[in-house]
Amino acid sequence: MREVRKPMVLNVNDHVANRYMVSKMLKNAGMQVSEASTGREAMDLAADPASKPDLIVLDVRLPDISGFEVCRRLKADPRTKDIKILHTSATFVTSDNRVEGVEAGADGYLTQPFEPQDLIASVRALLRLHEAEANLVARNGLLVEADRRKDEFLAMLAHELRNPLAALHMGLPVLERFPPHDELEQQTRDIMRRQLTLLARLVDDLLDVSRVTRGRIELHREPMELGKLVARVASVMRQRVAEPRQQQLRVELPPGPVPVFADSGRIEQVLTNLLDNASKYSDPGTAIDVRLTAQGGHAELVVRDHGIGIDARTLPTIFDLFAQATRSLDRSHGGLGIGLTLAKGLVDLHGGTIAATSAGLGLGTELRIRLPLHAHGELVAAPVKEEPAAPGRRKILVVDDNEDGRKMLRKLCELHGHEVSEAADGLEGVRRALADRPDVAFVDIGLPGIDGYEVARRVRAQLDGHSPLLIALSGYGSPEHRDRAHEAGFDEHIIKPIKLANLRRIVGAAQPKAE
Repeated sequence: MREVRKPMVLNVNDHVANRYMVSKMLKNAGMQVSEASTGREAMDLAADPASKPDLIVLDVRLPDISGFEVCRRLKADPRTKDIKILHTSATFVTSDNRVEGVEAGADGYLTQPFEPQDLIASVRALLRLHEAEANLVARNGLLVEADRRKDEFLAMLAHELRNPLAALHMGLPVLERFPPHDELEQQTRDIMRRQLTLLARLVDDLLDVSRVTRGRIELHREPMELGKLVARVASVMRQRVAEPRQQQLRVELPPGPVPVFADSGRIEQVLTNLLDNASKYSDPGTAIDVRLTAQGGHAELVVRDHGIGIDARTLPTIFDLFAQATRSLDRSHGGLGIGLTLAKGLVDLHGGTIAATSAGLGLGTELRIRLPLHAHGELVAAPVKEEPAAPGRRKILVVDDNEDGRKMLRKLCELHGHEVSEAADGLEGVRRALADRPDVAFVDIGLPGIDGYEVARRVRAQLDGHSPLLIALSGYGSPEHRDRAHEAGFDEHIIKPIKLANLRRIVGAAQPKAE
């Protein structure tokens, strides 16, 4: 049977007889006892891991340092702040003395003479408190570790999902080289495109919510006109979500501009999530209202649906991670329960607020976002997107251990008239780059043999000024991964799946090598 550890108590008193009596009482109660006669001796024993006590019975009058000062120093030291301290005094104790003891950090106060049962009861009560706090600290450490592992799992999950997603995403343009044979094929392509877009957004949200909860999201803020963004997002969501579900999406915008200082991509992500939720939890034939106003120094964006609503018990937790208004076995409304958590995190980062209200089940939901208006500086005009001219023939190298993703990227490049070689591991990728002298090299980061970072370093070093345009492909998109890619020598870091427009831009920017 395991031996039960006796609690360790340090008895600090310069009066020999009093120190002896207190130590005897504590030992008779089954406790280990060490002794000190000065404040400095007590602090040394408390700070030594070999002699650190669970509790100190500390007399307030000591020959070198007062017990109050000893208490203050012990509670201020990270090594000893968890030790419980019971002040004792052989003199008359005023209320001021008790206040001073409490302010110094003492956990209890006894005035001598006291009965043995009073001392032992006080000590045991403080020891129970010490044990409870120690257990809480241990449990908190476990929760912190579990939270860290959860974040790592979400990041790894998003990374692993992006490999098959990339292959599917690049496969669609291959299928769309020719017009569909019939309406069924067109419908099938449309369904695949919509579902791939949804899957890509879910994967992005998984990774983003992990970053937001850890405070590791980056904002690229600039002055922008919120009304134009709302109109554009609503137009896209009307075609992509509302109309296929036979819902009306009604938008009300103010006559003048609504300037905010924000990351347009992140605000678009927030509004997309809100509109998708509103549509998902509303029946066909219902309306979703979007209203933007500017008042009192704030832009206010309201999304109101007439769907299932939220009951009063669930409403306070609606922005918690993985929370959903309803859960049923059929999962008819789908979703991961992260959209509103992500939206709140992004709005908070912009210095804004988001709130949800509902009159109850079946009575719809209203989400209200407030962002500070931007009073200074000119609005940044949205860049005019022009279709880039088709680049001439380029030599391209694809290095990826995922065979499906590698071959689909190769086929996609070949369909655009480029000469493509491939490699399935890092060492082969370096050999190919040195032998073929490509204009562009797409290199996956997670490669067997040597990783993509080392591939970039070796290619840069051995080809010197004749190295290709190096593009890192990765399922990880944190600032740390981007910085590491650039440090290794990559020209650009692209998160999988690479979009066709991005592919054309990159290949078009590559300069053909002189023969």
